This record gives sequence, C-alpha cells and structure tokens, in this order.
Amino acid sequence: MKRPDGTAGPAALFAALAAESRLRILRLLADDIFCVGALSRRTGISAGAVSQHLRVLKAAGLVLPERRGYFVHYRLAPDAGRRLKAAMADILKPPKGAKLCATKSRCARSRKT
Repeated sequence: MKRPDGTAGPAALFAALAAESRLRILRLLADDIFCVGALSRRTGISAGAVSQHLRVLKAAGLVLPERRGYFVHYRLAPDAGRRLKAAMADILKPPKGAKLCATKSRCARSRKT
C-alpha cells in the first residue's frame, strides 16, 4: 500500500523482498546498472521472470528504470537503503502509549526476584 507521499509502505517493501530472486537482483543492482538481459545471464533466471521481478521492485520504489535507446537499464533507487531501514525501524518501534503487558501483575518484568 502506498503512503500519502506516494512511497510504498513497509508491507509493500518487505513483500518485494520476499523472493530470493529479487534479493539477488537487488544485490547486483547495488553495485552497477543492468538491463534485463544482463540480469538474466548473471542470475540464471529467464528474461521474462527478471522483468516481472523488476516490475515488483519498481512498484515498491526500490529500483529505477532508465531508457537507453532500445534497452531499459535498471539501477537501485538512491533512497532504497534509507527507506528499508526506516521501514524496519517503523515495524520494531512500539506504538505510542503502548504498555508492555495488559496488567502489571502478570508482567514478567514486574515479578520480584
């Protein structure tokens, strides 16, 4: 789901990372710019499958396409790392006003040792 600013929310970002093939593509794009054919050869995945993985990564805002003549080259979005770190921090922080336990007497931290 997209946020009001148009970026993908944490669920969409992590869904995009759920496939090992997409992680391999992201690792390659972290170092260089590639077209579909080059990514296909380097990963051993068919060009059609690479295109579909890139579509998911692009929708999540993790990769950016750049047309170069007949070919489209892809690169890692400049803010991909920052957005992934922010999404993880957002997931791990407790909600405002949240209590550790429903009742203090049942909380493991409140037990006397």
